[in-house]
Amino acid sequence: MPVDRASFGPVLIPVTSLPRASLARVLEELGSTLLDVVCGDVERADGIGGVVIHDPLDEPELPDNALVLGVALHDLSDIARVVTRLGQRGAAALVVRAPVTADEALIDAAEASGVAVLSFARGASWTHLAGMLRTLTTDSNRHDMDGHTADRIESGDLFAVANAIAALLDAPVTIEDRNSRLLAFSSRQEDIDPSRVQTILGRQVPEHYTRILEERGVFQAIYRSDRPVFVASLPESGDTTQSPELPRAAIAVRAGDEILGAIWVVVAEPLSEDRSEVLYEASKLVAMHMVWQRADADMERRQRAELLATALESGPGSPEAIRRLGLKDEPAVVLALTVVDAANEHRLPARTATERKRLTDAFAMHLAAVHPRATAALIGDIAYGILPLLPQNRHDAEERAARIATEFLARVGSRLRPVIGVGPYAEDSAALARSRTGAERASRVLRSGTAGQPVARLDDVHVEALLLELADLVPRGDLPSGVVARVIAYDEIHATNLAETLRSWLDAFGDVATAAASMFVHPNTFRYRLRRAAEVGRIDLNDPSARLSAMLQLHLMSLRSAPDGG
Repeated sequence: MPVDRASFGPVLIPVTSLPRASLARVLEELGSTLLDVVCGDVERADGIGGVVIHDPLDEPELPDNALVLGVALHDLSDIARVVTRLGQRGAAALVVRAPVTADEALIDAAEASGVAVLSFARGASWTHLAGMLRTLTTDSNRHDMDGHTADRIESGDLFAVANAIAALLDAPVTIEDRNSRLLAFSSRQEDIDPSRVQTILGRQVPEHYTRILEERGVFQAIYRSDRPVFVASLPESGDTTQSPELPRAAIAVRAGDEILGAIWVVVAEPLSEDRSEVLYEASKLVAMHMVWQRADADMERRQRAELLATALESGPGSPEAIRRLGLKDEPAVVLALTVVDAANEHRLPARTATERKRLTDAFAMHLAAVHPRATAALIGDIAYGILPLLPQNRHDAEERAARIATEFLARVGSRLRPVIGVGPYAEDSAALARSRTGAERASRVLRSGTAGQPVARLDDVHVEALLLELADLVPRGDLPSGVVARVIAYDEIHATNLAETLRSWLDAFGDVATAAASMFVHPNTFRYRLRRAAEVGRIDLNDPSARLSAMLQLHLMSLRSAPDGG
């Protein structure tokens, strides 16, 4: 179709005129590809205050005009009951898995409560939906992080750009990053081809499709050219139940010499000169969006980290930092997430830093799904999270925080082996500093490997934390000494294992059978070695003080050899 190139420019791809966080805006961007309106008025809500996952057993606190994800809701009567309940709590909409056909009771409940009901396409991930919804709805609700970013085009408007490009080219559009992850897409994606549908449902181009493109050299051709490249349709898959893969046109998105990603357009034939020029100019605007999005994300991370660090100090500036983070002076628990990187793996520092950021972002999203005011940020090498909890006894609050941390680690995948320390229950913001210290102490024990688990409360590992701190106080040259030094020296000269024998006996509280089994030797052999250790070390095994001294030294030495033993 003919295109007037003179009319194309930055103002031709505007941000949407709808409110930034409105429900109508979400439906405009995601369209019927992922979400459909089942019943209710989507224009009622002035703006979405947050995205929350519905939990019938432990109802989360809802922000105003919440968009609630009903992950396990299927029965129409249950949906109607939840809609009524959400209306009483000021929610904007409920999302349930398709297919859903509203009956009279559900329609009446939606009308009376003011809560719209949306259906979510089958096969798509709830996690991906939550991520896209937060991208579209949180930018306008930042807690005055930085005033100058308001003048920029925000990250969610990449969807608006995709829709504008699609309108200009009269063809469905996706915008993808360098790793073929979906960043934004236009409307009219429903009846394209299987690969495009899978890309939108999974927010990632299918592996088989990218493999064929790599084998054909398509990516190399796109990245070498500054103009659109026509990509012919894929070979027939042999599956007659699926529609054939359609051809596409693609252009690289560049920031200087750096390739940021690509724009993909479903077309039947190579683009005309005019349409190629439109896509070329669009790629420049998309590049600006992607660079701004990355810069804003980095700036937001830094500002959130500074505010969180101030809040966790419980000092004079803490109340203001807590307010700007959207928190209240309420009971909470601090969690400290860090990683255990194997000592024999020589990772690139940049890759490790990127993985820490990814884990922190996932951690923040997980906590926000539990409580709308929860927040997390990376401070140094530790990601701290503040998780508000309803007033309850200390043990129950810490146990719940530990369960939430365990659920997160069970869902997230990482090569760096993340661990999470849970701090003591803080009754108000003034106690956050103590909770932070406790979370740090617990996470240090987890990094040392002495706890043998990925999540721990400080109460669970208090003794181990004290031993690590004691090891810090002992000068390096002071261990081993006395009895233990003599036994270790004998082992080194004679290639024996008397120190291990002594340690096993002490750990087993003098139970020879148990200690012998731990070393896989006969009890008589163990008794002989133990007598020899006592002779070499000149230790009276009947003396409680001597036993305690030897046990402490052996434990401190093992902590010193651990990855985080100091």
